[in-house]
Amino acid sequence: MNNYLGIEIGGTKLQLVSGTADGVIAERTRFQVDAGEGAAAIRQRIEETIPKLIDQFHPTAIGVGFGGPVNRQTGHIAKSHQVEGWSEFPIVDWLTGLSALPTLVENDANTAALGEATCGAGRGKNPVFYINMGSGIGGGLVVGACVYHGQSPGETEIGHIRLTAKETLEDRCSGWVVDRRIREAVAAHPDSLLARNVSGDDCSEARFLLQSMNDGDADARRIFSDTTRDIAFALSHVTHLFHPEVIVLGGGLSLIGEPFRDAIGAALSKFIMEVFLPGPQVVLAKLTEDAVPVGALVLAATSRKQHAD
Repeated sequence: MNNYLGIEIGGTKLQLVSGTADGVIAERTRFQVDAGEGAAAIRQRIEETIPKLIDQFHPTAIGVGFGGPVNRQTGHIAKSHQVEGWSEFPIVDWLTGLSALPTLVENDANTAALGEATCGAGRGKNPVFYINMGSGIGGGLVVGACVYHGQSPGETEIGHIRLTAKETLEDRCSGWVVDRRIREAVAAHPDSLLARNVSGDDCSEARFLLQSMNDGDADARRIFSDTTRDIAFALSHVTHLFHPEVIVLGGGLSLIGEPFRDAIGAALSKFIMEVFLPGPQVVLAKLTEDAVPVGALVLAATSRKQHAD
């Protein structure tokens, strides 16, 4: 069985894995990314790590999931919104030069979508839509085991779907926005159950929503309800346009778990035309932090096949 290299380049972490196209990771090297060090530091770690993985596992291709927009035609990074020094960098040519291996690059949301569709919660389903709800909101559509792009330079940017004339889904439901709403609720009601649960924590406040809801906190219920309703509304547009068999919920907000999935699924059914009911199955991501590296392994297998053809 062929081995491949998968690389995840994000704003907070760098992962290099060796494994197979069915998502089995044999070796993983992970680094924390210091945005202040810039892209050059990330590239140096990649340069130091790739020869070791090649010597040990003899991969036949490389796939890259990058945390930002990419130009698939040129193999260049368009931009990183978190780390300076990536704009217009020729990552495919650079990696091919380092490794002598065929290489493909996708943005991280598309790569995660490919991982979940082929090896995760969407396996055996078609089409598969993946939504990543983290600091921002991204998405990917996989049709027939291939990432759907549309006319270049198109992507399935669900985070930029407008909920109103002035607000996008990302404006209302990104992890940063949900955390901010929780902080505002805590400041307004410092004696609330939500405030008590969040006390002493200065990040990822959304992880306290479920506990606070179960404790009976009204602000937590409101924020949870507003967020899941808005996400479901955006996903209703995806459903009416693409009719995925399954929608996979990923990213930090999805870690709230089954109540989060249940609420989105219930709200989604109310926004879908009756003729299309019951609508797509809504599931939680299975690969979690491995979605991008596993997707990168699948992408690498695609790269090898294209190179052979």
